[in-house]
Amino acid sequence: MSDGSNMEKTAEQWAAFQKIWTDTFAKMMQLGFTSPDAAPPEFLRQIRGGIFQALSQSWDEFMRSPQFLESMKQWMENAIAFRKMSNDFLTKARHETQAPAREDIDATMQAMHHMETRVLDRMEELAKQVEGLTARVDNMSGTKPRPTKRASARPRAAKNRKQGKTRKQP
Repeated sequence: MSDGSNMEKTAEQWAAFQKIWTDTFAKMMQLGFTSPDAAPPEFLRQIRGGIFQALSQSWDEFMRSPQFLESMKQWMENAIAFRKMSNDFLTKARHETQAPAREDIDATMQAMHHMETRVLDRMEELAKQVEGLTARVDNMSGTKPRPTKRASARPRAAKNRKQGKTRKQP
């Protein structure tokens, strides 16, 4: 039954498409024969303008028609479904060959990112605690507070590379 309804739907879509184009060509023919007493170059410009206007109207009608929008929606859904199916197939093939799939690598990268964020947050908390303790010790001993440097290891490593210094390998 679904095959028959698909045929009817296709026939209806074809009829709507055919109606749009016959209307377009009828409008173009009407515009071509409206002004026979005009000068030939102006007359040709009018025909060209009329043709362009009729084409733009018909294409606008066609692209806004429910049939066209439905077919574009189906095409997009099919493209998405094909993409998902191919991704699933490739993932399955990689897992069967005991190779990591993209999903596995993405999950590992996400876990690493979360771990890195947690470690950096904890290091910042510890740095604040050390600064607080240093300030308390300075207050107790009566010395001037030391200026705090909050340099990370990356700028120091970059500076060492510029100067030609490298870390010794064991």
